[in-house]
Order: sequence, then C-alpha cells, then structure tokens
Amino acid sequence: MSGELESRSPSPLAPRTHRMERVVITGMGVISPIGSDLASFWKNLLAGQSGIGPITLFDAARYSTRIAGEVRDFDPEQHMDKREARRLERFIQFAVAASKQAVEDADLELAQCGDEVGVIIGSGIGGISIWEREHLKLHQSGPDRISPFLVPMMIGDMASGQVSISLGARGPNTGMIAACASAGFAVQMAAHYIRTGVACAMVTGGTEAAIAGTAVAGFCSIKALSRRNDDPTHASRPFDQDRDGFVMSEGAGVVVLESLSHAVARNARIYCELVGEGASGDAYHITAMDPAGNGAIRAMQQALRQAKLTPDEVTHINAHGTSTELNDKTETLAIKRTFGEERARQIPITSNKSVFGHLLGAAGGVELIASTLTLRDQLIPPTINYTTPDAACDLDYVPNVARPATVDNVLSNSFGFGGHNACLIVQRFES
Repeated sequence: MSGELESRSPSPLAPRTHRMERVVITGMGVISPIGSDLASFWKNLLAGQSGIGPITLFDAARYSTRIAGEVRDFDPEQHMDKREARRLERFIQFAVAASKQAVEDADLELAQCGDEVGVIIGSGIGGISIWEREHLKLHQSGPDRISPFLVPMMIGDMASGQVSISLGARGPNTGMIAACASAGFAVQMAAHYIRTGVACAMVTGGTEAAIAGTAVAGFCSIKALSRRNDDPTHASRPFDQDRDGFVMSEGAGVVVLESLSHAVARNARIYCELVGEGASGDAYHITAMDPAGNGAIRAMQQALRQAKLTPDEVTHINAHGTSTELNDKTETLAIKRTFGEERARQIPITSNKSVFGHLLGAAGGVELIASTLTLRDQLIPPTINYTTPDAACDLDYVPNVARPATVDNVLSNSFGFGGHNACLIVQRFES
C-alpha cells in the first residue's frame, strides 16, 4: 500500500521558496492560418501575407459569410499517432501540436520535472464540430449510435487534459473559458501558479477550431462577421473606416512559462519576461464593450502597475483590434484614456488579426507569441488593409508595412464577449 501511495520528490531544479518568482517565456508553439511553425508564422506575419480564404471545412454556400482563416497545412499525424488523432477533436489536436512545439522549443525535459509542470489552455468554444456531427447522428440513427468519445472530444477543458497526458505534465491542470480573452486569462493563471511556487513551469495559451456550420451561423446572425466574400484577403481591416466585421479563424498559440530560477538553473534560452497582467470585467453587455472603455482601461492600468511601467515607458501595443465597428473605436478610446492622447499617438499599435483573422479563444496566445517575437527581432508586424482612416480611430496602427523599432516592452490586449478583459505585458529580459 505504501508503495502505491509513494509520491515523487519535487524537481531538484525547482526548490520551494516563499518569495515571488519572476516569470519568463522559454518556449513557443503555434498553429495558425499563416503557418504551423514559428518560422513560417513570423515570416508571413511580417510580410502581411493574409491567411483568409473561402471556407472549405463545411458547405457555406447558403451563409452570408463564406470566408474564414482556416489552418490548411495541418497534418495531425505529424504530431501524434493515427489512433490518437482519430480520438481527438480538431481544437485538441491543435493544442497538443502547439504544446509539443513549445516544449521542444524550450528544450524542457519533463521526465525530470513533470510533477511541477502544469497545463492551462483556454478555448472559447471547444468541440462544436463533434457536437454537430453526433447531434445529427442522434436524430438520424438514435442514441445508441452516439460515439463514446463525444464528451471527451467536446468539452473545452480537454485541450489541457490531453496536453497534460501527451507531455507527462503532472502539475496544476485546468481549462479556461473567457470567450476571446480565454488565452489571456489562461496565461495569467499559469503565471500565478509559478509566482506562488506551486509550479516551476506551465504550458499555457489557447486553442480554437470553431469554423463549423452552427458557430459561423451564430456569428452571422448577430452580424459580427465580415461579408467581403469576393475579397477575403482584404476582409479583416482593423481600425479602417471600411471595416465590416471580424473574420473567424482557427489555430493555437502556446508558450512555456518558467520561474526565472528554474530557467537559469537549467541554462534555458529566455525570450522575454512576463512582467504585467491585468484583468477586469465590463459588467455592461453580453457582447458589446463598455463604450467608455472603462473595463479595458482598468485592465491596462493593472498591467502597467504590476509591470511598474509608466505610460511614457510603453513602447508597443498589440491591440485586440477585431475589425468590428464598435470594438476598434472603443479600444482606441481606451488607449487614449489610459495613456493620454498625446502619448497614445506616439505608441505604435498593431492588430495581428488583420493578417490571420480572429482566433477567438486562441487569439491571446498567438498574439502573445507575436509580441514576444517583436521583442526578439525589434520588428513590429503591420496592420494590413488599412487604407481609409477613421476619424474615431486616429492612432499609429503601423499601416500595411512592418516597421523596425526599438521595442523594450509590449502590452497585448484581449477582450471577450461577456465583458472579459485580459492584458499582458512582456518585456526584454534583464538578469
């Protein structure tokens, strides 16, 4: 009996301490409409190479919106065996693939420290495609034909669960659902576990694969999606006067967070430091942002306070920038009110969604990766399709062409339906 209950000893690389740990990013993995590895993702993002095209994952002929940002180069069997791939829904496959990339990029050996490595992956919608297929089967063939894998393939937390199983990560494990801020909140919770000594490292971010008939129809019904079906590469146009809605996309963005002490002890390559997090609720509306931007302002201010940065010290903002009429105006207003109009006009702002669309619950993870690569290479990706200025959106959105710049830190915004606001600040690492 004692042998069965014997616990593994903590990793020698991560002694328990009572001081607040610094948190650094040591690995990244991405699956996206513009590339399913870091190199191609970053190359295409800097080039402004749009990943938007016609929907092929289902027959969208009768839909008002027939375009999306699909992941077209993904083969799950490159990341898992064929049997496992069949039992995992697409959003879980993305999470597993991106997490394996991130752990490999971090050169993190979980066999040595798996008890103190956790997983938190956000997903706004989860496995809606398997629900659609099995619901149809229920009505056509009856309840006895429903797959026993329906529930574990459908529920949103199973991305974290399966990543934990695949990696052998036995630390804190949970999912995060906060609409389009899911990944941002996942990263914040993961950082908390590290700062308080519960984990030495966390695999965290977001995943989404909701380009399915029901989900697209739902967004069409609230007129949230762009209808530029004949010109998909120009459909996502954040802050532009002629924007007509966001473009729904899919993919995953996952990072490895580590305590600084653990990263240094194993001589890890450190991309940057996560220095600030902010979280708030609008308490205003189920889909619309507070038009005064109060919730977004509070989240940005919290992140600045934790990072010990003044508005004058912020060098770049990775905006939520969805390409919807109200979101872009409200985020612009919130930035002005947070930083002051004069300073706000001096900060280069970009929306990655102009290039790869809106990855919903995965957006914050993928955009955190873009922010980290911006720090590494001192290059700000462009906001493409910005051709007609909007009087209400009058800041520096790095239009159409990537820009070399001195970037010491990046504020990354994520705002979700339900009034969820999550802000992250990453900074160039200084020992």
